[in-house]
Amino acid sequence: MISKREAARRHFLDQAGLADARRAPLAGDASTRAYERLFPLSGPSMIFMDQPPALETQPCPPRASAAEREALGYNAMARLAAGRVEAFVACAAWLRGQGLSAPAVIVSDSAAGFAVLEDLGDDLYATRIAAGGAEAPLYDNAADVLLRIHAVRPPAVLNAEGVSWPLLTYDDLALRTASELLPEWLPRLDPRLSFSDQAIADWRAVWAPITARGEAGASVFCHRDFHAENLLWLPRRRGAARTGLLDFQDALCAHPAWDLSMLLHDARRDVSPELEEAVLARYLGAGLDLDRERFMADFHALGALNVVRILGLFARLVARDAKPRYRAFMPRLWGYLDRCLQEPAPVGLRAWLDANVPPEARA
Repeated sequence: MISKREAARRHFLDQAGLADARRAPLAGDASTRAYERLFPLSGPSMIFMDQPPALETQPCPPRASAAEREALGYNAMARLAAGRVEAFVACAAWLRGQGLSAPAVIVSDSAAGFAVLEDLGDDLYATRIAAGGAEAPLYDNAADVLLRIHAVRPPAVLNAEGVSWPLLTYDDLALRTASELLPEWLPRLDPRLSFSDQAIADWRAVWAPITARGEAGASVFCHRDFHAENLLWLPRRRGAARTGLLDFQDALCAHPAWDLSMLLHDARRDVSPELEEAVLARYLGAGLDLDRERFMADFHALGALNVVRILGLFARLVARDAKPRYRAFMPRLWGYLDRCLQEPAPVGLRAWLDANVPPEARA
């Protein structure tokens, strides 16, 4: 007997005229989504996205107070989309409107949590580089994608294809929620660690001015998961459109340094200091109206915040969700954090780590 969810999948595909398509599961990620590649009887392959709405807590209502967001849970506090299909649809349409290669949405049912998407292929940056492909052209093009996105002020609400989705700000509460993951989950992963009330208070004091800067600088569409396993190489397209974009449904209005940190502090592959420097030089030399010194200070500070966020997330995935493979990525993240702690460094962060997380616990 098939499950209720499988029955719903089949009904959706039948209504979309795809009941006879061959279905091939695709590898999953850290989310509650599942993907399949569809092979219709005729025409190109497609991607079937399945996001059961009941598996996630509620997303953030646009005008919710901090207390209301805290009551709703982590997704609302962090301003995550909670897997909502309408978020993907609206973000994809906005990105395509900028001349970029987000998948076209062929058909969707937001309430049921289903969508059929254009298939952009399998040529991920990460896969291509691992097979010996040159890094520099790919990362140059990724920088050009961000320059295209950052050249325009995004709307407060994304409207497309019959759906609307608010582009909320990566605000102080969402950034503080990101910073809190490490002190909450690292001791659960490593029993050698224990943070006193004073240590927690000092940790929050380190991040307070940084989260304030992050909210104040929120001015661009932020993909939020912009790294080599969510970027595809599409050589037949031109310019910035040669980079295909995936997994952007959690997008916010954020500081432009955030997606650069996601790209250059990639948890799943090494990005060398030289490549980081080259990408930053390309970005900063493109003529955007930026104060270079201030931007670099923000890049280091928000980059450090992003890295500790991912360290906390991976500690949670290992300790709570029994996904041990994420532990292997953590030494690389500690290395990126060391890079962020070079000048101009977030004030007090190195001293806090030296006092509370010994070198043997950063592995």
